[in-house]
Amino acid sequence: MREYLKFYIDGQWVEPSGTKTWDVIDPATEEPSGRIALGEAEDVDRAAKAARRAFKTYSQTSREERVALLERVLVEFEKRIPDLEAAVSEEMGAPMWVSRDAQVVLPHNHLKIAIENLKTYEFEEDRGLSLVRMVPVGVCGLITPWNWPASTVMTKVVPALAVGCTLILKPSEYSPYSAQILTEVMEAAQVPAGVFNLVYGDGPTVGAELSRHPLIDMVSITGSTRAGAEVARNAAESVKRVHQELGGKSPNIILESADIEGAVDRGVKGLMFNTGQSCSAPSRMIAPQSKMEQVISAARKAASEVTVGAPSEDAYTGPVVNGNQWNRIQELIQSGIDEGATLVAGGVGRPEGYEKGYYVKPTVFANVTPEMSVAKEEIFGPVLVIQSYVDTEDAIELANDSDYGLAAYVQGGSIDEVREVGSRIPAGQVYLNGSGLDLIDFTVPFGGHKRSGNGREWGDFAFEAFLEPISLVGYNPSPTSE
Repeated sequence: MREYLKFYIDGQWVEPSGTKTWDVIDPATEEPSGRIALGEAEDVDRAAKAARRAFKTYSQTSREERVALLERVLVEFEKRIPDLEAAVSEEMGAPMWVSRDAQVVLPHNHLKIAIENLKTYEFEEDRGLSLVRMVPVGVCGLITPWNWPASTVMTKVVPALAVGCTLILKPSEYSPYSAQILTEVMEAAQVPAGVFNLVYGDGPTVGAELSRHPLIDMVSITGSTRAGAEVARNAAESVKRVHQELGGKSPNIILESADIEGAVDRGVKGLMFNTGQSCSAPSRMIAPQSKMEQVISAARKAASEVTVGAPSEDAYTGPVVNGNQWNRIQELIQSGIDEGATLVAGGVGRPEGYEKGYYVKPTVFANVTPEMSVAKEEIFGPVLVIQSYVDTEDAIELANDSDYGLAAYVQGGSIDEVREVGSRIPAGQVYLNGSGLDLIDFTVPFGGHKRSGNGREWGDFAFEAFLEPISLVGYNPSPTSE
C-alpha cells in the first residue's frame, strides 16, 4: 500500500491543512492500492504564496541556468523510469507494455525535446523601432488527468519551468502515484524552493481554488470539456489565462482507395490502444458504404484479436480506470444497442472470465447514425463506432459533424487525396495514413479546435502557452535626420 499524505510546498514536504484522505483503487482488483491526502483552499493558498515569492527570482534566471536545471531533471527522471512504469500501470490499469512503450516514453521525449528547444528559442525579436520580448506569464496552476498521468504532467511542467514560470500541480486523485514520483524527481534535481509545488485534491476543491486564486496568473487543464468549462468560469473573475486541452471524438476516414483490411485493423487497434482512454483516439470510423460488408468483417476480426488482461499480463488492453467510468461505458454500450446500431463485437458486461476489475469487452458498432449517443459522446473506453458515407464529400461532412476537434485520421491509397481530405478537417492534429503512435511527432503542436480546447502543447508551441509578449516601443531609436 502506498501512502502519500504530504504535499510538496516551498521545497518541503508539509502536512496538509485538513484531515481528508482518498483511497486510490486498483482498477484491476477494485481494492485500495494506496491513500493520498486531499487538499483544501488553505493548501492552495500556501502553495500560491510560495510560487509567487519564487517567481521574483526564478523569472530572472538565464536560459543557461534553466537548461542546466532541466538537464538535472532529465538525469533524475531517467533514474526513475522503472518506478514510473510500475506506478502508471498500477494507478490507471495500463498494461505494462503500454506503460513501458508509451506512457513513460512520451514524457521522456517531451523533456529531451524541451531542453533542445530551450537552447535556441528566441525570447526577443527586433521589429524596426521596437523590441518584442517574451516573458514568463507568472504563477501557473496545472490540472492533469488520469489517462496519461506522467505524460500530461510533464507536457505542462517542463515548458513552464523552461520559460521561467513557477507552478502548482494538481494531478488527478485517481492516478496520483506517477505525480508523486515526478515530484521526487524535481526535488532530487534541486528545483529551487517554491518553483514547483504539489497539492493533491479533487476538482471541486483544489481545482476550483487554483482557478480562482488571485495570485495565480494562469491555469492549464487537460481533462473533459465539462471540467474545462468549469475552470474557465472560475477563472473569469480574476481574468487569468485559461489553457485547455479537452475531449475528443476523433473521426477516422477510410477512403475507398485505401487497403480496407489494413486500414480497418489499424483503426480498431488504434482506438483500443490504452483501453480507449485517449482523448485523441480514432473513435469514429467513417468508411465507404460500398465496402461496408468488408469493413464490418475486418473490424470483427480485428476486435477478436484485442486481448484483455490484468496490467501485469501481456494483453492489448487492461481495465478502465474506475467504477464510474466502467458504469458510464456500459450505459453507452447499452444505448447503442437500444438506438439500433449493429453490434459487431463485444457488448455489455465484463469479458468472460472476469468477475472483478473494471474490464470492458472490446466493442464495435456498425450502422451508426449521427444522432445516436455513441456517435456524439466521448465514450473513453474500448468502444468503436462505424459510420458509412456515400462519397468523399459525405465523408468530410460526417467527420466534421462533431462538437470536438482534437484529432482526425485519414487513410487512403493516394497521398495527394489523403492530404486534400485531411486539410478540410478542423482538428488540432490530422494523422495521414497512420493510427497515431506510429506517426507521433513530438515537435508539432498538440491541442484542439471547437470544444476540444484552446491551447497548444508539445514542442516550441508549448513554450508560447506560458509566455506573454512585452513590446518595448522605441527600443531601437531611428537615426536623427539631418
